Amino acid sequence: MNQPLPDSSAASFDLHHAALVIDTHVDTPQRFLDPSPDHPATSWDFTGPLHGGHLSLDTARQGNLAAAFFALWPEPTQWRGQYVQRTHALLDGVLHQIQQHSEVLALCTSPADILAARSQHKFAILLGIEGGHALENSLANLRLFHQRGVRYLTLTWSNSNDWAESSGDLRNPASSTPPGLTPFGRDIIRELNRLGIIIDVSHASDATLVDVLRTTTAPILATHSSARALTDSPRNLTDDQLRAIAANRGAVMVNFFPAFIDEAWRQAWINQRPQRSLAHQALAEDYAARNQPIPFSASNHIDRTFAALIPRAPFTSLIAHIDHVARTAGIDHVGLGSDFDGIPATPEGIDSAADLPKITAALAARGYSDSDLHKLLGGNLLRVFQQVQSIAQPQP
Repeated sequence: MNQPLPDSSAASFDLHHAALVIDTHVDTPQRFLDPSPDHPATSWDFTGPLHGGHLSLDTARQGNLAAAFFALWPEPTQWRGQYVQRTHALLDGVLHQIQQHSEVLALCTSPADILAARSQHKFAILLGIEGGHALENSLANLRLFHQRGVRYLTLTWSNSNDWAESSGDLRNPASSTPPGLTPFGRDIIRELNRLGIIIDVSHASDATLVDVLRTTTAPILATHSSARALTDSPRNLTDDQLRAIAANRGAVMVNFFPAFIDEAWRQAWINQRPQRSLAHQALAEDYAARNQPIPFSASNHIDRTFAALIPRAPFTSLIAHIDHVARTAGIDHVGLGSDFDGIPATPEGIDSAADLPKITAALAARGYSDSDLHKLLGGNLLRVFQQVQSIAQPQP
């Protein structure tokens, strides 16, 4: 039976709302471009009603979320041959929101920008690219994305690319990517260091992480990964990997998806896979007949429907992962990477960004100090970001 959710004491509530809270991974940008079941003829506005998502300006304010990295994710099947174009379109969608609502939103490309946005009572939006395939094997494309404001690169998504192996391809016999990084992949790492773009190893294979740590001169992030010791997903990090990222001065931001934080939920999700695959195949055939790419909202609707058949993972599973990472890697090397708007389910009690204070209350109840919580909620991200930018040499 799930345990009761923590009551937010006045002290933990005040601490949470005084902290600089930063989420290192949300998938909200697709909602700006693609139609949804709620709005079949139009896209969605960040300052409007939530309409089934996890993050909006209102929920960010309720949960005292000050900043988030918005992931630009060109789905690798639907946008094959158009990765750069799709990534720029997603970026344009984010910039349009900021331009339309500049009184409450700010594009941020540095730690100083985040702090300035906070002082101006604006929500800080940062840009990350999810999946190195978005570069189409071009350092010039990487430099252009940097010029447009991108400040982290998730090296792989669930698919490997030509230069980096993904954890999602470890059991894929069709994958031709060699283990770890290729020589060009190591060139990408060095260019990311030079530009001051944070390296994100979420989704990367174990071999890729080893090669990254051997190559980088800057701290790295896992922007939305959890602990493999508690939930045995290849997307999660082993205790040795947690310690290695800490030794690199980096940080691990815990993902909220139940399949990554609760072993029983993960097994139930795996057991549904054949039925989900049939539903996705029918959806693909429908959109292929229209000669249109499948919008994420449509595929996510299928996943949400199936996820709703599984009892929600307990809130304590999320807290256990945050606690495990903090105790294994150290309090200076942990944070929050929700994966909001990119996952079909969340643990009990976390319905949107408005619920983030519950995490602070639960950790305070476990004995985390005010200083610990300020680090975990946002301070660790600021520190890594500053260190990455301090060694950058973006001018050729």
